Amino acid sequence: MVQSIVVGAGMVGLATAWHLQERGVEVTVLDRAGVAAGSSWGNAGWLTPGKAIPLADPTLWTYGPKALMDPDAALHVPFRVDAALWSFLARFASHGTHRAWDRTMAALTPIDKIALSAFDELLDGGVDSWTREGPFVIGFADAAHSKGFLNEIAGVIRHGQDVPFERLDDPASLAPALSDAVKVVYRLEGQRFIEPAPFVEALAASFVARGGVLRTDADAASITAGGRPAVLLTSGERLTADSIVIATGAWLPRLARPLGVRTRVQAGRGYSFTVATDEPAEHPIYLPFQRLAMTPYQGRLRIAGTMEFRGPDEPFQARRVQAIINQSRKLLRGVDIENRQDEWVGSRPVTPDGLPLAGETRAPGVFVAGGHGMWGIVLGPATGKLLAEQITTGTMPAELRPFDPLR
Repeated sequence: MVQSIVVGAGMVGLATAWHLQERGVEVTVLDRAGVAAGSSWGNAGWLTPGKAIPLADPTLWTYGPKALMDPDAALHVPFRVDAALWSFLARFASHGTHRAWDRTMAALTPIDKIALSAFDELLDGGVDSWTREGPFVIGFADAAHSKGFLNEIAGVIRHGQDVPFERLDDPASLAPALSDAVKVVYRLEGQRFIEPAPFVEALAASFVARGGVLRTDADAASITAGGRPAVLLTSGERLTADSIVIATGAWLPRLARPLGVRTRVQAGRGYSFTVATDEPAEHPIYLPFQRLAMTPYQGRLRIAGTMEFRGPDEPFQARRVQAIINQSRKLLRGVDIENRQDEWVGSRPVTPDGLPLAGETRAPGVFVAGGHGMWGIVLGPATGKLLAEQITTGTMPAELRPFDPLR
């Protein structure tokens, strides 16, 4: 029987493994820490293809310098001598143009269009979880702050997505947690959300129930090609298969760079926590000007934000949580912001050009799936389905071509 090894038990890796099973492949998933142990655990859980857009845009040139001087800004870069980090930031900033935004958006649109149906396929195939439709409530302190959001939505629509939205006259009916300081509010339709960790855990359970092997004590040290590809674990164990997929998020370069994947993947760390609310939170809330995303989560409200460019294994920075608190305090009401639970940091894998890395490396039979930035949850199942098709047929689907890891 054809065998495959997937390294990484987050949304992307498990979705790839699940779809390989659909195609008759015997799959083993390896992870050094556990299911959803990376950026899949504490994110906002948004299934928003209408917001799966390039991270760099022309506003970066005005927002970025100001953010570097503001301790409460969503964007945070530590002041340190780090040539690799500053080189990444220079390449990232170079994509902050209208032309680059359109080029990247054109590349993302085909996979954005199939993102939600890929979740339906998992649910129909036995994954015991759920997705929930919005609406998403988008709020601003004044009309001037909404300009960037409206330009983004217009760009997404221009590239072919259907993103219904309208101005709300009574935002409290959908989002009672918004204070009177939020004066301009929109309702965004056509998007969904999940509780991310429970969904990924359900995906893992489905994978195992269908005969998959899941090992969460396996730390991959290197991958070798030549003949049958192999994974060498730090324990000294050597595992071989017909194909290997590297889906290790922000840690992807450690295994993929020796195999010809030169695009840098930088950890863009996000923080979150949950709070109790006076009135139950039923719908996601987005404050674009403050870059804060909020989602109902197990009877509480999860508040997520920041883009912190640090190493993926660096310690939790409590000051970033305080920045989220400071940004949100005036814009929310009926929220027990001092009684926080589930404080978390996760390392999202960001590429300089804003495009994922999905496809075969220079080593025959070794593939990568990652680099989705903030969109690994929403695009993970579609990426896994398309990559499984490439692995089993030898043909790269059209939707993956812009994500060639050897670009």
